[in-house]
Amino acid sequence: MNSFQNKVVWITGASSGIGEALAKEFAANGAKLILSSRRKEELDRVKKTLGKSDTDVLILPLDLADTTKTDSLAKQVIDTFGQIDILINNGGISQRSLVKDTPLNIDRKVMEVNFFGTVALTKSVLPYMLKQKSGHIVIISSIVGKFGFYLRSAYSASKHALEGFFESLRIETYKDNIHVLIVCPGKIRTSISVNAITGDGGTHNKMDESTDKGLSPEECARQIINGIKNNKEELLIGGAEVRAVWLKRFFPRLFSKMIRKQKIE
Repeated sequence: MNSFQNKVVWITGASSGIGEALAKEFAANGAKLILSSRRKEELDRVKKTLGKSDTDVLILPLDLADTTKTDSLAKQVIDTFGQIDILINNGGISQRSLVKDTPLNIDRKVMEVNFFGTVALTKSVLPYMLKQKSGHIVIISSIVGKFGFYLRSAYSASKHALEGFFESLRIETYKDNIHVLIVCPGKIRTSISVNAITGDGGTHNKMDESTDKGLSPEECARQIINGIKNNKEELLIGGAEVRAVWLKRFFPRLFSKMIRKQKIE
């Protein structure tokens, strides 16, 4: 049984990694899809793998750094499908640079994409969900949305900010039958470290060893799908590294000692 039959699902960052895996999983479950990212050619590639008709998949290029277009893009989705049932805020960029080596414009860029871009798109979609009295908003945060780590100051800050914003939104929209799921992946085998921004504005161009050994994006997508089905509010996805969240909560001093000993990559 296709549990998302004819549900309209908008996925940002759909051109690779977790976003691409989610697109395939939702397609297999009968959903209609809007695929967004900056790279149209990669979105077209993903679309070809889904086995869906052109009327069931809309390619909608989106640069999260440009928040001026989110209202018009949301209207385009409504004009095409008439509704938006699930918004997957997956798009974003990571970072690999020490605080002392990171100029403020890089911090601003990470926040602009990861936080303000996501908030802007959500605010453009929210009125339609409020009108239809239903909806599901999914935020792909990170395990470093729970604590800071080497080389990820701005990235971690952006994820902390997302969690505060969307926990607030969850409270405000509960009575409107709009669910908010915050997903905190640990090490997932994607190109996130390869594409991470560095202190000079360049690209890291290196796969972190621990990321390369991480959970597959397909398994991550399956867990997210199940979380949506079960109306979960938060998911921690990954291997042993997710235990650090509980360690920090209950044994903060021990956590601090252990985190400082982690490999810098």
